[in-house]
Amino acid sequence: MQTDDPNAMLAQLLDSDLSELLSISYVVLANNQVTNRHIERVHDMPVQCWSALLATVSFPGLRARDLLHLFPRPQNTVSRALALLEARGLIEQRPCPQDARAKRLYPTPDGSDVLATIRQTARLRQDEIFGVLDAGERATFLALCRKIAAGPRLVRSQVMPDQARRTGMPLDAGVSDARSPRDRGDSGFSSGK
Repeated sequence: MQTDDPNAMLAQLLDSDLSELLSISYVVLANNQVTNRHIERVHDMPVQCWSALLATVSFPGLRARDLLHLFPRPQNTVSRALALLEARGLIEQRPCPQDARAKRLYPTPDGSDVLATIRQTARLRQDEIFGVLDAGERATFLALCRKIAAGPRLVRSQVMPDQARRTGMPLDAGVSDARSPRDRGDSGFSSGK
């Protein structure tokens, strides 16, 4: 159905055969437009930084690699976020006693203070977003999100195994290598031998 009404187009997409994925994406992207952009403007801190700061304050001494599990992002994105936080004096990285190559993360007092301000605003935003749901609906929504997050297929895929490799998550055992020739290190050209 052809329409020039953006609300009608959105409703049609959210009722399509991809409704679950598009609904999640829409909520996340719309929230990014408000919450993450606000934090970035006010604190000059992108989402990967403030989420890493949140994890560090919540779990002092966590390993840098734990962030890859808590907030699935490429390792280089996490490394850049940690470098920015450390340069600003919001976290400290210390070698792990058991493995000098591994780093443990600790918040500084300034880091804890900055996060407290971000957290206060984010809680108000959370109430604003989810205020359209009653207490029972919020509990159901949270339970469903936790079930999806705990499921084995959120960051691993049999239909998109190349993306699991890019996120740093292991491919599922027994999944054929469906990566492109370029991703396999194969140019796709014969050597002529």
